Amino acid sequence: MIKEYKTIREIASPLMVVEHVEGVTYDELGEIELPNGELRRCKVLEVEGDKAVVQLFESAQGINLAESKVRFLGHPQQLAVSEDMLGRVFNGMGQPIDGGPAILADAHMDINGLPMNPAARAYPAEFIQTGVSTIDGLNTLVRGQKLPIFSGSGLPHAALAAQIARQAKVLGDNETFAVVFAAIGITFEESEYFINDFRRTGAIDRTVVFSNLANDPAVERIATPRMALTAAEYLAFEKDMHVLVILTDITNYAEALREISAAKKEVPGRRGYPGYMYTDLATMYERAGRRIGHKGSITMIPILTMPEDDKTHPIPDLTGYITEGQIILSRELHRKGIVPPVNVLPSLSRLKDKGIGVGKTREDHAGTMNQLFAAYSRGKDAKELMTILGEAALSEDDKLFAKFAEEFEKVYVSQGNNTNRSIEETLNIGWELLSILPKRELKRIKPEFIEKYLPKK
Repeated sequence: MIKEYKTIREIASPLMVVEHVEGVTYDELGEIELPNGELRRCKVLEVEGDKAVVQLFESAQGINLAESKVRFLGHPQQLAVSEDMLGRVFNGMGQPIDGGPAILADAHMDINGLPMNPAARAYPAEFIQTGVSTIDGLNTLVRGQKLPIFSGSGLPHAALAAQIARQAKVLGDNETFAVVFAAIGITFEESEYFINDFRRTGAIDRTVVFSNLANDPAVERIATPRMALTAAEYLAFEKDMHVLVILTDITNYAEALREISAAKKEVPGRRGYPGYMYTDLATMYERAGRRIGHKGSITMIPILTMPEDDKTHPIPDLTGYITEGQIILSRELHRKGIVPPVNVLPSLSRLKDKGIGVGKTREDHAGTMNQLFAAYSRGKDAKELMTILGEAALSEDDKLFAKFAEEFEKVYVSQGNNTNRSIEETLNIGWELLSILPKRELKRIKPEFIEKYLPKK
């Protein structure tokens, strides 16, 4: 039997203290009933003796301390899951907001999930095609990987996120693929952009969308990515699907974490963020992966805007420690009109070698990837030299490398937000660009592949 308490002692929004409670546990869900019968939700943040500190999901406005009742529900926050979630749009608390009916649940799952036992993890090894050349060709995404996109304020990460969600697929027959898209603390316009884009292209049919807006409570912002990951775990490990989880924007999540930490009067860490932010982010990121004995997988692309474009800021810094690489967007390329403005040289996928080659992409993938990186790097250096000393100071080879770097950005990197390239197209474009260079400079590719794939002039 659920007990009711009329012992609210204090409210300092978004926190509330309830006294004389029994058997209440950390993270337990509660309901506050106002005198007019209205219900508001809360969760337990701290229990000390017979006092519980709870956090309100909605506003504290109108709560009468003497007349309002609190009851604790005996379980943490849960999400109703079923395959019917595909094609639906939910708010940050897992309630449908697309005008459709409530979900007929197969199960109710704790949104905090359980950490995956490292011994039960299968090593990421299969290729996921995003249709974006800079990712597929140079920073390959592998099933079960966590590959964040580091962006900056005003850069078009939203368009890139929508493009990946639309285009991503696993190669091979009988592979069911789904996308779980969580928008965290974004504006109404951004939310509408994503939802309309998915509907326009038909991608909504295989997508579960969670949308938390900037004017929603901070505590909902904390729940949204966990809701998304719970839905992903159900689809991957109960329904054997390959699931891509896209979370945007992790910076808004971390700001909400800081706001709640300050309300709890916790000792702040670096730049005011709580000292446990690393652990908190890890509890989300580490839910991605593959499990031995399960066909499904969860691959994660968290997107975060780096405050002041600073890679050493705590949010990108800690994210970089936990994940396997990063895709970095460049303001300079954005100014040049290159779409998507992926900065190839500092971007990195630590698992790219595991997802390419014969039977996965193509035999020449590793060699062309290394050659493109090397040639672009040398071409950028040649262009800098040209700026300082003038074109006359460059050797003939340097001029070719400078031309290569220019064409590489225009053709390979800048593919627009509506072009979906297969891995074969990406590799062939790479070979076309390498044909600009003298054959003797292609030192990172096996001679038999040069003979087979290099276009004959």
